[in-house]
Amino acid sequence: MLRVQITKRPDGSGVLRCARFDGSITWQKQRQGGFFAHHDLTHFAVETTLGYDRGFYGLIAAGWELSDFGAPWPRGPIPSEAREVEVLVGALDLDRMTLQKKTTAEFNEQVRFAASRDARTNFVPRELTEGELLRVRERLAQLFADWAATAPGSTLELLFDRAPANQRG
Repeated sequence: MLRVQITKRPDGSGVLRCARFDGSITWQKQRQGGFFAHHDLTHFAVETTLGYDRGFYGLIAAGWELSDFGAPWPRGPIPSEAREVEVLVGALDLDRMTLQKKTTAEFNEQVRFAASRDARTNFVPRELTEGELLRVRERLAQLFADWAATAPGSTLELLFDRAPANQRG
């Protein structure tokens, strides 16, 4: 289990703090106004709704630090499942930024295109069904509403309960 806390700063940005089941913590200030708070909430919606164990939050639960997700890449390459999650999240971020919800077919095409541009490896992302995309968008709408209702200085707290396979009993 991972306790995910995003504390809202006065400018709308956040501080992401993740507490693991073993008591260890990783945290970082988020920049770019509210972008990263929404991006991290999108990760949460995708990973919990679609059952990803080795996406962003699954890797953090397994011991990755937030600083492991950038240069100089101390943990090495990001696992394929986490890259797949990232292209799904990127497509949803684009929907949010352009204020346009794509159809399921358009969404899947955008995800395939983004995955094809990933120079690190060649992977084919899963195609979402209409129902899966709808459930992710519904969960995302609720998380965004919860974030909007979070007052500056207050914290939105979520539980990520999808333990990576190597930590399941």
